[in-house]
Amino acid sequence: MSEQIISSRRNLLGALALGAAVAPFTAIGRAHAQTRSQSSAALPQAGQGGHATFAAIKQIKAGVLDIGYAEDGPADGPPVLLLHGWPYDIHSYVDVAPILARAGYRVLVPHLRGYGTTRFLSPDTPRNGQQAALATDIIAFMDALKIDKAVIGGYDWGARTAGIIAAVWPERCKALVSVSGYLIGSQEANKAPLPPKAELQWWYQFYFATERGAAGYAKNTHDFARLIWELASPQWRFDDATFARSAASLDNPDHVAISIHNYRWRLGLAQGEPQFDALERKLAAFPGIGVPSITIEGDANGAPHPEPAAYAKRFSGKYEHRLFKGGIGHNPPQEAPREFAQAILDADRL
Repeated sequence: MSEQIISSRRNLLGALALGAAVAPFTAIGRAHAQTRSQSSAALPQAGQGGHATFAAIKQIKAGVLDIGYAEDGPADGPPVLLLHGWPYDIHSYVDVAPILARAGYRVLVPHLRGYGTTRFLSPDTPRNGQQAALATDIIAFMDALKIDKAVIGGYDWGARTAGIIAAVWPERCKALVSVSGYLIGSQEANKAPLPPKAELQWWYQFYFATERGAAGYAKNTHDFARLIWELASPQWRFDDATFARSAASLDNPDHVAISIHNYRWRLGLAQGEPQFDALERKLAAFPGIGVPSITIEGDANGAPHPEPAAYAKRFSGKYEHRLFKGGIGHNPPQEAPREFAQAILDADRL
């Protein structure tokens, strides 16, 4: 059977499975501007009618880490990697994963370094949060699971990581779904001051640049994270149980160190590791992304994010941008799981 026929059959089965998974909701068509037109009053409340948790968390040694991850779907299905952001965790995808699993995909959702059950194998490894380190972790994760290529989706830190893999290792990324588009950065670019209103949105980055900020985040990690959730998704009515489920992942012994280093590194206030210098030089040139890509923005994203027009030119392959309307904030996979799952399916077919 030819690869084209296999692909067409898989796409048909996937479409049928998604339809069954989200019925009676109407599947969303592929359009340049994807919308979620529910009013704010109609938005679903987190923790009501959704999946409570993943069935089990697995562990695998990959690179410098013992990575904790959730898995759903058939073991021989086409792989999808879903990457979370800060300060969230794998439960951002707790409702996305079963939709994709029923569509025939093998869904893998790893805890990034500093989250959940992911641990460093050695106490001597620097607790490094720079972008190159996180991307290398995911390549090591794929290698450990013997996954040559996957559809990769993410938001926040996860979107940046997914974008780096798509740009630098396109042979490992079949298609990309990225919230807030192109997030690859560089220390040099971050030296340039932003307009005052834009700087204000980065208040926590400047807070973390101080020892007071590091101590404050260590002391008030859960309260800090909840504040970020509220500011980044001002119309998302998540409940206490939903937040507590993810906040438990922030109790990882390396979480504070990784978080502080990440934001200090961006401002050039902390050094990275020498083995990542060559990769960071590539990223500082802002490499283009040629794999099929769908970028997403929520119409109520309260976190710092670029305008779609500012990054569209970075995508040289098949490309769509979708706006999720109806009060969707910084965490679309958890706030609009059906629409995010549809974007994954559609990116795989671009």
